[in-house]
Amino acid sequence: MANCSKVTEFLLEGFADGRELRVLQVLSFLFIYLATLLGNLLIIAATTFDQSLHTPMYFFLRNLSILDMCFVSVTVPNACVNSLTDNRVISVAGCATQVYLVIYCVYVELLFLTIMARDRYVAICQPLRYPVIMNHQFCVWTTLVSLLSGLIYAGVHTGNTFRLSFCQSNVVHQFFCDIPSLQRLSCCDTFISFLLILMSAIMVCGGCFTFIAMSYIQILSTVLKFPTRERGKAFSTCVPHITVVCVFLTSLIYVYLKPSVTSSTIQDMILSVLYTIVPPFLNPIIYSLRNKQVKKAVSKIILRKCCSGK
Repeated sequence: MANCSKVTEFLLEGFADGRELRVLQVLSFLFIYLATLLGNLLIIAATTFDQSLHTPMYFFLRNLSILDMCFVSVTVPNACVNSLTDNRVISVAGCATQVYLVIYCVYVELLFLTIMARDRYVAICQPLRYPVIMNHQFCVWTTLVSLLSGLIYAGVHTGNTFRLSFCQSNVVHQFFCDIPSLQRLSCCDTFISFLLILMSAIMVCGGCFTFIAMSYIQILSTVLKFPTRERGKAFSTCVPHITVVCVFLTSLIYVYLKPSVTSSTIQDMILSVLYTIVPPFLNPIIYSLRNKQVKKAVSKIILRKCCSGK
């Protein structure tokens, strides 16, 4: 291990250097952040207060919305404040907290998307057994296992990252603290750390992707047997989920599994936006605007709010 001074703080990267560009970036992030919060709050309210939406599918959608609000809040507000104040400093403790929360949200989001794929498979391929398989106990336990196992998973990766010594630089080439960017700053051999990420990615991401892919292969084979009129309705509940999974996993795998010596700051930051900001923003749109029940429930809530405000 190299003999070096201990890093006490890190400097986060910004999207732009000019004042005007920074303001534009802040306004864009702020719009996306507020729209994400509003959209997910409406989903939570609709699936909570509308009795017709008290089903397993909407139970998981509500959980996903709560998680997405937390996920986007980990990175976006801090990035906006840093750009406005031009103060990019973050403490080691703050950086570790951000790494932990990002890893936790990514892990739980992936498990939720996998469980939702299971829900769609049972609903389409085994509709008569749906109430038995997707019962309340199953929904609660799978949610608890996802949330609690995420605490351990995030803790292992955060601890493994911050056991490294940082001496090459304290500039994190990312708008938030993430493991690949921190590994590039280490003066230690990061092979073991990278190997741990690789093995966990194969087990978690690979396992979830395989389960989701198998679920949709079976769904596709079942839907093709439906009458032509019913195929569109079945596909409409699956396509949004597939879209989110593809964008989320593709950007996530590229950022975390590419060699740490390879560095393209802007490309990495854009790809990080694709898995930290875009899915929470799109989820309420793609899961709700194509769903008549959710749109009807949201309309009732908005109408009730407007009437009560008069």
